[in-house]
Amino acid sequence: MHTAQPDDIDEIARIQVETWRAAYASLLPGDVLAGLDQAEIAEVWQETIKQGTATVHVATEGSWTVGFCAAGPAPDTELADADGKLPEDADAVGMVATLLVEPRWGRRGHGGRLLATAAEGLRAIGKSRGVVWVPENDDVSVAFYERAGWQRDGMVRTLDAGGRPLREIRLTGDLDLRLT
Repeated sequence: MHTAQPDDIDEIARIQVETWRAAYASLLPGDVLAGLDQAEIAEVWQETIKQGTATVHVATEGSWTVGFCAAGPAPDTELADADGKLPEDADAVGMVATLLVEPRWGRRGHGGRLLATAAEGLRAIGKSRGVVWVPENDDVSVAFYERAGWQRDGMVRTLDAGGRPLREIRLTGDLDLRLT
């Protein structure tokens, strides 16, 4: 496990493309998944790693890069309720923007280690609670966060996923994780 460096960018982009194509095939339109451009995604990650407020952590197994997680302070837009009201502890909330483990490396603890490392980093910058948005029908991701002690907080949003609505739910929990 290490903090992402510029030489990790291509592997991060590759993992995002391959994981989305495998894990989200039933959630996103085929043309959206087919249109994922690894070079464009790499540019976004390069910017995030160089100048973003999120820290990107990379999981490895042997010489293989197997997953990554981006986490940082939670933007107000990600914390507000349906009426735009922020929670009282908004300043103490961090956000897991993405956490992906390439499917062929799943079920080996990489996701849990990535989440624990991200939580440790968020605690180091004064955060005590985390949030994450996941597709409502992504049972694997929802169960993963619930095993970590996070719960659905009742917030739902609908995104336009290439002309198909994609409902996401927000989960939240303490950054003192209980991975089981």
